Amino acid sequence: MYLCALKEKNMSQQKTPTALGTEKIGKLLMQYAIPAIIAMTASSLYNMVDSIFIGHGVGALAISGLALTFPLMNLGAAFGSLVGVGASTLISVKLGQKDYGTAQKILGNVLILNLIIGISFTLLVLPFLDPILYFFGGSDETVKYAREFMQIILLGNVVTHLYLGLNAVLRASGHPQKAMIATITTVVINVLLAPLFIFVFDWGIRGAAAATVCAQLIALLWQFHFFSRKDELIRLQKGIYRLERKIVTDSLAIGMAPFLMNMASCFIVILINQGLKKYGGDLAIGAFGIVNRIVFVFIMIVLGLNQGMQPIAGYNFGAKLYPRVTRVLKETIRYATVITTIGFLIGMFIPEMVSAIFTSDPELIAISSKGFRLVVLFFPIVGFQMVASNFFQSIGMANKAIFLSLTRQMLFLVPCLLILPHYYGQLGVWVSMPVADLAASVVSGAMLWWQFRQFKKAEAAR
Repeated sequence: MYLCALKEKNMSQQKTPTALGTEKIGKLLMQYAIPAIIAMTASSLYNMVDSIFIGHGVGALAISGLALTFPLMNLGAAFGSLVGVGASTLISVKLGQKDYGTAQKILGNVLILNLIIGISFTLLVLPFLDPILYFFGGSDETVKYAREFMQIILLGNVVTHLYLGLNAVLRASGHPQKAMIATITTVVINVLLAPLFIFVFDWGIRGAAAATVCAQLIALLWQFHFFSRKDELIRLQKGIYRLERKIVTDSLAIGMAPFLMNMASCFIVILINQGLKKYGGDLAIGAFGIVNRIVFVFIMIVLGLNQGMQPIAGYNFGAKLYPRVTRVLKETIRYATVITTIGFLIGMFIPEMVSAIFTSDPELIAISSKGFRLVVLFFPIVGFQMVASNFFQSIGMANKAIFLSLTRQMLFLVPCLLILPHYYGQLGVWVSMPVADLAASVVSGAMLWWQFRQFKKAEAAR
């Protein structure tokens, strides 16, 4: 009894993120969001660099082959977010409640769950890789590139899961700068290794995949070192690796929203690839790959904002400081809207210039530019919709987060992708995306308005 009390006292004397409940919201959001934005932007940029090296070093069809891997990459990310995002949100709430013992155990559970899921995913997918890629819209010309890339990625899948899961815990436990350093490390190493593997070693598209896995492995080793330090409140130690039912179920329940969103994204990309293959051919799939990489930069910046918002919203919601929860949401929405508006302007006015970065093939540039303009048609409101979905996830309202996450993808985008291409061909595939963005934003606005009213009532009752 005395030892438990002493341990709790020592833990409470260590540095805890209490500033989340007292510091100015604007300052906190910048403190947490800027490192996450830098990290997420860097992450999207090294994905772009891979595509650029592949496009110029391997060929235009290799970009189409890379695009075929997007559904599998989304599927892998879905299982990673199921653990990492859910556990990191739970850690933020537990720290807000000053339940340090449970927060400690969550770290151990994250490690074990990611090991189990990462290895299982590889063992289930790798034997059936070719049929999966053909189903995703591949042809004999493009599947060979996709196969070479995904074989390496799948073999390193457990490394990816562990790296992403521990990075989420880093952010949630009050170390956004350390999470940023880990991500930037992977970017720098990847950018250095990719051209070496592709051009010097002549590994082709396999080189890009190998560079990605090597970079994440190095960052993972650094994370293990950091979480082994005895002066850290949340750290690796004996007694935390046993899976506990409540921690697992709570983490998975909260992480179900991003999991289902990524699963939906996997299904959506399959429909897009199949539609583009049918109405536009292999190059149309490559064009979507280029547009997806460009748009992904702005999406990742908004995700960085969301990651900055998450520990602030989670902590203050756990501490029942509802005005601060509302304030951080409004600040995040404002910044996200600025970011997506910039993406809209680039897509409208200089799509050819940006597309040409990835390839010198004039036909691929033309298709990509047209698609880019259509995809960003309602892009200024996409930031708002993304923040709204992440907000409910951040405060542990899993059901609402799941609903909003799936609204755009399943309720609006799937019907559009199934109907519009029959009437408008390739144009119908591209137009489906902005139509879904507009409809989903309306639903998000209604749900946020209702939640604001609930916060006001709760605050008035105190």
